[in-house]
Amino acid sequence: MSKQRYIEAKQRWAEKQTAAGVRPRDTAASGRLPPGQKLTAGFPVLDLGVQPDLAPADWTLTLDGLVEKSAVLTWAQFNALPQVEDVSDFHCVTAWSKYDCRWGGVAFTTLFELAQPKPEARFVYFTSYDGYSTNVPLDQCLDDDVLVATRFDGAPVTREHGGPARIIVPKLYAWKGAKFVKTISFLASDRLGFWEVRGYHNDADPWKEERYA
Repeated sequence: MSKQRYIEAKQRWAEKQTAAGVRPRDTAASGRLPPGQKLTAGFPVLDLGVQPDLAPADWTLTLDGLVEKSAVLTWAQFNALPQVEDVSDFHCVTAWSKYDCRWGGVAFTTLFELAQPKPEARFVYFTSYDGYSTNVPLDQCLDDDVLVATRFDGAPVTREHGGPARIIVPKLYAWKGAKFVKTISFLASDRLGFWEVRGYHNDADPWKEERYA
């Protein structure tokens, strides 16, 4: 019940903001801190009210859709892939930002090379172990700061922050970075995710304040 009330409240908030005339900017803002954001030294936890208790031995990541080589990676197989570290800023749609987050894991480009998406694949659809989903254009997923993160500040990503593995897409609002990631599907057509069908902007650019549709 609490999960459903939370979801309904978030959806009503998006509807009220849209009705009040809160619209995306036509021109992107410049600077490091996106408009409407405040810095935090902490790291607030936002999710659907469900935090799957996934042991690494029970976790798999599926790569499917329009690919030459679909795969189901175990935790051991995933961690045998080349590992990267990247420092980026984190922007939540609820108006807080955190600078200099140090993530470690597997670059999205590595998974792209592994799956070999077909030429007609233009979008990526993520699903999670908590029932969440979200969507990102493939071109944006191929930025050099997008990764499947298993570490934060050198330690395993905690359960409350989406461990054992979560998606990080730093240039977009953080709801585009699915926690508890389960599948990565390559699609020819866009498919709206969990919050996108509930009034959130499909593009999610923080510098244009693309919070709500």
